[in-house]
Amino acid sequence: MKKTAIFILILVHVGFFSSLSGQDKFEKNRKEMIKKQIQARGITDKNTLKAMEAVPRHLFVPEEYQERAYDDGPLPIGYGQTISQPYIVAYMTELLHVGPDDVVLEIGTGSGYQAAVLSRIVKKVYTVEIIEELGLAAKERLAALNYDNVEVKIGDGYYGWEEHAPYDGIIVTAASEYIPPPLTRQLKDKGRMIIPVGSPFSVQNLMLVEKTGDKIRTKSLIPVRFVPLTRNIKP
Repeated sequence: MKKTAIFILILVHVGFFSSLSGQDKFEKNRKEMIKKQIQARGITDKNTLKAMEAVPRHLFVPEEYQERAYDDGPLPIGYGQTISQPYIVAYMTELLHVGPDDVVLEIGTGSGYQAAVLSRIVKKVYTVEIIEELGLAAKERLAALNYDNVEVKIGDGYYGWEEHAPYDGIIVTAASEYIPPPLTRQLKDKGRMIIPVGSPFSVQNLMLVEKTGDKIRTKSLIPVRFVPLTRNIKP
């Protein structure tokens, strides 16, 4: 807890939140990221593209990685976790097919970047992070950047967040060896879930899960590599 508070204090002191004053020197990098990494790979959803351009990715990575924030790849954010490659964030967001009246659950808050992107598209984002230090830091970061339609919970994402279910969409940003039953139960009828499935020590498959009544349909999309879904023994 103390390390997290000190980390955030230092970032504020050195201008980590400089874009709050209107000085966003990374704007050009962000636009190039959209054009060369995301649109060039076939992402066309206007809401997704606008959200990716609006969210300052460099404010969601440690200071030493800011200059690489818009590179075409993941970056470490501490505690063995990463912020996903920009294209993967956009791809998963587009696949959810969500809009301004929808409520989304995210499993694996990390730095808060995916939640911030979704918050520009949907009515409400609930996000669960099992690593307390990351979750608390993300909560403060999102609040400082005025993403006030995002709510962060510290807990085991395997069990979802039943209190606010059902969800129009669920996005999982860590690899599970199978699709957690509590998440499919919390998915709304006609809802979609995007989740990487497979061994945490090899390439996984990004899966699309669609729910129609009591029926669940799954589709394998692309090979990916995510950090493993961390679990608690008890819910």
